[in-house]
Amino acid sequence: MLFILRSGLSAGIAAVWMLTLSLTWSGSVRAEERRNWLKVPSRPAPTALPKTRSVSVSPFPETSYRYRLGPGDKLVMSVFKIDGYEASVQVLSDGTINLPRLGTMDVWGLTMDEARQRITDGYQQILRRPIVYLDLVEQRPVRVTVTGQVGRPGVFTLPVNSPGSIPKDGELGSGGGWPTMVDVIQRAGGVSAMGDLSRLELLRPSHQRGASAKRYVFDYLTVLKQGGFAPNPLIYDGDSIRVLKADAPINADLITTASSNFAPSTIAVKVIGEVVLPGLVEIPSNAPLSQAILASGGLSNRASVSRVDLIRMDGEGRTTIKQMSYKPGSELSSTNNPPLRSGDVVVVDRNVLAKFSDGMNLALEPLDPIVDAASVLRILGLPGVGN
Repeated sequence: MLFILRSGLSAGIAAVWMLTLSLTWSGSVRAEERRNWLKVPSRPAPTALPKTRSVSVSPFPETSYRYRLGPGDKLVMSVFKIDGYEASVQVLSDGTINLPRLGTMDVWGLTMDEARQRITDGYQQILRRPIVYLDLVEQRPVRVTVTGQVGRPGVFTLPVNSPGSIPKDGELGSGGGWPTMVDVIQRAGGVSAMGDLSRLELLRPSHQRGASAKRYVFDYLTVLKQGGFAPNPLIYDGDSIRVLKADAPINADLITTASSNFAPSTIAVKVIGEVVLPGLVEIPSNAPLSQAILASGGLSNRASVSRVDLIRMDGEGRTTIKQMSYKPGSELSSTNNPPLRSGDVVVVDRNVLAKFSDGMNLALEPLDPIVDAASVLRILGLPGVGN
């Protein structure tokens, strides 16, 4: 410092020189902290999943499925021209009903015709040629499992013959009546961004003990793109639906899926950093990264177009961070404009001038309000941020 003063330099230039050294050291430390924060965590070794029993694919039957009784069904039984044998019963949790003079009878898994014949055989032991009437007055709720690429996989209980519902709170509405495959997928939040509409699986257990389940595969993607007919099967108690992951989706398939009623109408992503309105935004399903930034008001004057980070958590709980540039004109699913998924976080970084200004403010904070970054930039003849 004594050498600088003797050399004739002004005290202002000397102060700027010392602050620049402090800024350089502070900037390197903050850059290292940011690299550590954005570092992709090491992935653990994949857990070996148990081998599942393979189920062959069967053609979907043209004939209608015969309804089979189960716990929760309500029945009305009577015998023709014989008083005292009327009964209104409900199938209990063990699959039995209690009838006059017969007592407990197991009807779990029987069709209506099979149950009527079993009751008739029982009354033939005490009555001559009984004619039994058996009616199903109220069906039990349908319990179905939905897994794979859907918004909310899990086990769902759906009422039967319910009136249609209006969408609310981000959920898809129901058309009412007996639930179908499309109704169940909508109730599970719709097909996610990576769901494959060309491979929707329906697994239906067999009513016979020891028999393997039936697996049916439906291709709705081809129907949506080319037209035609695709069956929308009714869903019965115990069914399971699986939406497989698309192997290598193309833009046309992504757009077709997003515009159909299989996908949710909107998804929620968080955009933070140097945007006009940072926070949670709702965008259409499968919308690109550029659309999320535009929905948050676009880039601010401090933003860097060369550094945008996409933070995503996969189905196994692992977080990945992908760095890209902001190019709103890029094609959907390109490197710099990928389709977003619900729960993604987009971080828009600062540009070089904003980083320099923030570092100067941090270094000059003890001297505030005497000296700030803007005054130092004016001394150096540099433009300030926002000028």
